[in-house]
Amino acid sequence: MNISIVIPLLNEEESLTELYHWIAKVMQSNGFLYELIFIDDGSTDASWDIIESLASEKSEVKGLRFLQNYGKSQALHAGFNLAEGDVIITMDADLQDNPEEIPDLYRLIIKEGYDLVSGWKKKRYDSKITKNLPSKLFNFAARKTSGVALNDFNCGLKAYRKEVVKNIEVTGEMHRYIPVLAKNAGFKKIGEKIVQHQARKYGTTKFGAERFVRGFLDLITIWFLSRFGKRPMHLFGAWGAIMLFIGFILTLYLGIDKLFINPTGRLITQRPQFYIALVAMILGTQLFLAGFLGELILRSKKDSKNYSIKEQINVSK
Repeated sequence: MNISIVIPLLNEEESLTELYHWIAKVMQSNGFLYELIFIDDGSTDASWDIIESLASEKSEVKGLRFLQNYGKSQALHAGFNLAEGDVIITMDADLQDNPEEIPDLYRLIIKEGYDLVSGWKKKRYDSKITKNLPSKLFNFAARKTSGVALNDFNCGLKAYRKEVVKNIEVTGEMHRYIPVLAKNAGFKKIGEKIVQHQARKYGTTKFGAERFVRGFLDLITIWFLSRFGKRPMHLFGAWGAIMLFIGFILTLYLGIDKLFINPTGRLITQRPQFYIALVAMILGTQLFLAGFLGELILRSKKDSKNYSIKEQINVSK
């Protein structure tokens, strides 16, 4: 199997048949042995009926249907688990990603030795105010925070070496940061390719402005996980030690002052340093406990799968 194409989708009935024929034409003209995996993320239209129809006629078409809408990250997680190709291609189902880019992405992985190649929609056909400008700000922040030099983290058209998708876990809404997850997993050769962006032909976008808010919150999460995900005690323990040290020094100062310097002065409980020391000691203890709990959770981490499958087609796993 040369290529596995994973396509998450939600209510894209108008585009699926056209997308399949476009992909099939590219695959056949290049002689690729491939599989096409549609992940129906709880569609309420006829998307699944179309996938069933295609799968009944074409053995390379596979389908998996979620019981409800779980989000793009979980759809990709399921698709990665099923994929068997040497190279895994992800793309959106709305015809805005061009399948003609697939041969070059495959070549970059196989011939150039990249672990991951992300598409860059340098010229976009989206609204400049509602999508382009927020996207540029988001990508700038993601580059600076993660250290991964990509211009378009959120592009759905990406290519992966098989080992990459089998060694990362895409949870929550972390699909935007798969290159960062790959880097954290030890896959360092990450590239970018300018790809053609198509104007949406059918339907409307399934993502609103709130995705940028969630994206920046996820960016904070991925930064924390990148730095301290495998060693939470290093963060919480360090701050806990600082707080405890401050509390200890203030307590020592108050004790020496009361016993030897000014024994007839104000009561210790009447001095602001007492409450600062008390708060510092409590915070230090809580931070240490947070670090211990983080270490315990890390060691008892279970499978991140949190979706329920309703139906699947041509899938043996």
